[in-house]
Parts: sequence; structure tokens; C-alpha cells
Amino acid sequence: MVTHISTTPFGRRPLTLAQMASQAGAKAIDRTAAVPKWQAFRDITEARDAIGATDRSLAILNALLSFHREDDLSGEGGLVVFPSNEQLIRRANGMSPATLRRHLSVLVTCGLVIRRDSPNGKRFARKGEGGQIEQAYGFDLAPIVARAEEFKQLAAAVQAERKAYRLVKERLTICRRDIVKMIDAGLNEQVPCDWRRFQKRYEAAVARLPRTASRQLLESVADELEDIWAEVHQLLETFVKSQDMNANESHSERHIQNSNPNSHSNDETEDRQENEKEASGSAGSDNNVHSLPKRELPLGMVLDACPEILNMGRGAQIRSWRDFVAAAELARPHMGVSPSAWQEAVQVMGPENAAITIAAMLQRTDQINSRGGYLRNLTERARNGQFSVWPMVMALLRARLDAKTSQNAGKPLWKDSAHQDGPASGPRSAEISEALRLSMKRKGWD
Repeated sequence: MVTHISTTPFGRRPLTLAQMASQAGAKAIDRTAAVPKWQAFRDITEARDAIGATDRSLAILNALLSFHREDDLSGEGGLVVFPSNEQLIRRANGMSPATLRRHLSVLVTCGLVIRRDSPNGKRFARKGEGGQIEQAYGFDLAPIVARAEEFKQLAAAVQAERKAYRLVKERLTICRRDIVKMIDAGLNEQVPCDWRRFQKRYEAAVARLPRTASRQLLESVADELEDIWAEVHQLLETFVKSQDMNANESHSERHIQNSNPNSHSNDETEDRQENEKEASGSAGSDNNVHSLPKRELPLGMVLDACPEILNMGRGAQIRSWRDFVAAAELARPHMGVSPSAWQEAVQVMGPENAAITIAAMLQRTDQINSRGGYLRNLTERARNGQFSVWPMVMALLRARLDAKTSQNAGKPLWKDSAHQDGPASGPRSAEISEALRLSMKRKGWD
């Protein structure tokens, strides 16, 4: 006797053409085909957005697959599972019956399972004389076998798209970082170029990026940024090469000129006059600033040049740059410097150099009328690359050295804190290295 196979759902649930197509595909599967059920489930999970499945529906599908006893889904074996709603709820982590019914419908709509409903809607299996299942009413897993290759291809496409998205995000991030830092380097090193034009191009490209962007848009913006990167990189590279060539030519020319003993004294006189302008802090050209030492000022030297700042330190002691910056922040309101002027100085110069400027101004407070305006002036000059704290500190240090000459002839005034066992805490008598003494003498600071 042939048993009729159910094709329509029980109750008020309607039959759709999509369900008919799913049933036709399941009927056409190769009976010898065998699909590892958990591998197929992983492919379905990977491609769930393309399939239209939800996280909850996949949890129910996982529970349905667990009721199939074999590891492989085969066309020869029975592919209908018939658990009750109570059993499914237990294996689906206790979701509510309404949620279970709703997401079972999602599995049917996506074509992952087929309903094989009994006349009364119950799920059960009828066995024959040998114990074999002759008729089962429940959920048919045959569509998974029929569409296993499709799920595999969808999963591979999703993985490829995810990888491409990750790569273009990395490419975009690196381009943005490189462009910003190369433009900053060009501005800081005074490379002749219309850097504002590059900044506008960069800002216009980045402005096209929404909070969540598609891979195609990211690739378009990344291509545009790479063009900007190539132009900026080539410009800086050309400038560096030209600087190296100029340095080599200058070295050769100086070697020839130094062979004339009469020219040495004139050059030394000119260098001395130029360095005296730098030490006084009145240099009008940024070339003088770039000729100053590139290393940071030692904290001990700054404290010896500006001892007044010690009165603002905790316990009249400053042991680190953090203490020094904190003391400058305390001194600022007493000097009449507004918070906005201080914040601008910190942003342009950096916290340490801004604090050194405040300490130097505090040391010369009786000579400065408008301290806030003076700080804003120095900040603007620093923004244009025309100000350095070295001349200011060296001028103060030279004044203190001159004042101490009559009292402590031959005695050094300060010692670099880098040569001490502990951090600097205040003015003290120590040693000046011979190299530094000669350097200060050569630059007019001694």
C-alpha cells in the first residue's frame, strides 16, 4: 500500500509557490548523495544573511539536526525528524513556544526544511513489522541535501567578501595615517609646497565616508587617498634627495673655503652675530630656529634658568617634567594668562615647551606688560616654525651666569639632570661639560 506524502501545511498556514519549489528540489535529490550535516549547518550559518535565516531560526535548525541520528544527511535514509515542541524548546535553550513557531516558519520560508504535517498536525512516525519507519510526519531535511553545494558557494562568497572588506579597511587606515603624518612632516620641516591644497583634498576624500560604508565605497575612497599619498610621498622624497645633494655640495665647498686662513675669522664673526640674535629670542627668520639643537632641553638646565617656577612646585620641589608642567599650570592664572591662551600653547608647542615658556615669562615677569598677549604671540610664531624655547632659556641662563661671575668665578652654575642619580629638584652648583661651555661660548651664550 502506497502512503501519500503530505505537501501542504496543517491548519490555516497557506501554501506558497516557494514552498512548492522547495519540495520539487527536495524530490529531485540524488538518493546516493550524502552531506555531512554539521558542515552543511556551518555553511548555512556563514551565509545566513544571503539565505534570509535569523539567529533564532538557526538555533532551531541546530536542534532539528540533533534529532537526526546519523552524521550524514543521505537521500537513502529517512530525512524527516518529528520532535515535539517541548523537545525542541529544551534543545533550543528554552525559547518560548510563540518564538519557536515564528522561527520554524522562517526555516520553511527560507527553504531549509519542509513541513510534512499529519492529518491532525501532530508529529510522529509509523513503524512497520521490522521496526523500520514506514511513514513520518514532521520536518523534512531534504532541502539541505539538495542545496548543499549552493550553501557551500554562498559561504565561500561571504568569506571572500569579508576578507576583501577587512583588507580595504586596513588599506584605508594606513593611507590616512601616512598622509596625515607626511603632511605634518612637510609643514614642520618647512618643505616648500602648497600643503593646504593637500589637506583640502584629504579632507574632501575622508568626508565621503559615512559611519557604515560599503566595500565599493571604501575602495573608491582608498584609491583616491592612494593618489594623494603617492603625490605627497614623491614630493617629500624629492626634497630629501635635493637636501642630501645640497649638503654634499656645501661640505665640499666649505672644505675648499676653509683652506683659506683669512676667511675663517670672517665666518666666525658672522656666525657669532647670528647666534647672538638667536639667544636673545629676536630671530626673525625660521632658518635660525632650525639651526638650534634638535634635542629636548634638560630639566635641570630649565630649572637653573627659571628658578622662580620652583615656588609653584609641591613642597618647592620639581622632580619630573610632569611636576614642571603642573607648576606652570599653577603659575598661569597668577600671571594673568587665560586658559584659552594656555591650551593653544599646549596644542602648538606641546605641554613641556609651553610650560618652559611660562617659566621663562615668570622669570622675566617685570619686563612683560601683557603676558597673555605675549604668550599668544610666541604661540603663533611657534605655529609658523619661528620660535624655539632654546634661545629664551639660554638667554636667561647667560644672564644668571653673568650675575654669578663676580661671586663664583670659575664655579659652574648648573648640571644636566641626566647625569644625576635622581631627578632635578631646584638650582644647585654643579659642573658644565667642556663641550657645552665651548658651544655656549661659540653661540654667544657665555
